[in-house]
Amino acid sequence: MGLKGIEKILQRDLEQLEAEGRLKGKECIITGVKRAAGSKGPRYFLQGKGEQEFIRMNSNSYLGMSFRDELLAAEERTAGEYGVGPGAVRFISGTFKPHRELEKRLALFHQRDDAMLVSSAYSTVVGVLVPLITASTIIISDELNHNSIINAIRLSRPKDKKIYKHLDMNDLEDKVKESVHNGNRLIIVTDGIFSMRGDLAPLDIISNLSRKYDPEFPENVILVVDDSHGVGAFGETGRGTEEYTRAEGVDILIGTLGKAFGVNGGYVTSSQTIITYLRETAPTYIYSNPISAAEASAALKSLEILDSERGKGILKHLYQMTKRFEQGLGDLGYEIIVSDHPIVPLMVRDTGKTANLVNYLMQRGILATGLTYPVVPRGDEEIRFQVNADHTPDDIDYTLEVLKIYSTGLSCKEAG
Repeated sequence: MGLKGIEKILQRDLEQLEAEGRLKGKECIITGVKRAAGSKGPRYFLQGKGEQEFIRMNSNSYLGMSFRDELLAAEERTAGEYGVGPGAVRFISGTFKPHRELEKRLALFHQRDDAMLVSSAYSTVVGVLVPLITASTIIISDELNHNSIINAIRLSRPKDKKIYKHLDMNDLEDKVKESVHNGNRLIIVTDGIFSMRGDLAPLDIISNLSRKYDPEFPENVILVVDDSHGVGAFGETGRGTEEYTRAEGVDILIGTLGKAFGVNGGYVTSSQTIITYLRETAPTYIYSNPISAAEASAALKSLEILDSERGKGILKHLYQMTKRFEQGLGDLGYEIIVSDHPIVPLMVRDTGKTANLVNYLMQRGILATGLTYPVVPRGDEEIRFQVNADHTPDDIDYTLEVLKIYSTGLSCKEAG
């Protein structure tokens, strides 16, 4: 046996990706972190970059919880009590007291009956959709839904799959009408916040459509929302897109502990029957170890902070920094997608220029992520900036100054 044949083919594919500017390349390795001090937020050190300090403008840790002393203390204390890993899947002997405490607190936070932890948000999406999609189920999905939703549908083999134009509610309703009398169960699935753009699903309208057509399906119209980028970072109290849109009727809500909450893992929350059913049928729950008890305790502490007056203050600062950055980019003439969410996409609309700008920013101590096809559609190439609550006004202003110099350089080239 050997790998020479397949390696030749795979190497050719890698070279093609590189030629197209789509090769992600080597991953940056963070070797250390300098805590926030004075007017500066946290600074990061990278392997091969010596003592150069970097502002992390591409982190999902929207609330800046990862370095809060309360979370660190909770995780260390619980690791001392239960060890650093669960040692088994949940139904064998891997369920610890902090797991259930966190699940109950998440259910209360979202005003549902119960919640279920899974090892990641991606695994949660797969674990929820696969058991709920039957041979008589029709599923309708936004065309820009996350890869986890796309792959979960592929694995599920529904009776029919329909894709509606991004955020086009007329097209969604048309797809629902087409499905009447063709299936017993209809599932509408959408991101809450779309991770590549920072725009949001109008969950109030979608939930109203679900209720309107629910009588047409013997097993209901079920609205499933993956709000991994919304929960914790969006809405007056951090309850996400559901709160922001004042939606009523989201049947199954999926969230993550690995973004705004600053820890690790995913979860789903819904009615007691749904959660109990998923505990018995979700493959990514049954056959995968959970997050550690220590991580669960840290996430619980993060949730407690968010659901307090201090949490409201953190959210207010996050919003202010987001708007400061958006305003600055607009003043510099950059094209962005405006939103109240801390994802701020700078639309470059060219693969090569996107890579050049990412490199320019890195040389000047700013970590940012370029998104190109197939992660985003051709022509929508962008730099996805992500504002965090541990960013300071000086951090934002420095990033804007670097982008100002870059844009001035481009203008000089065009004029010359």
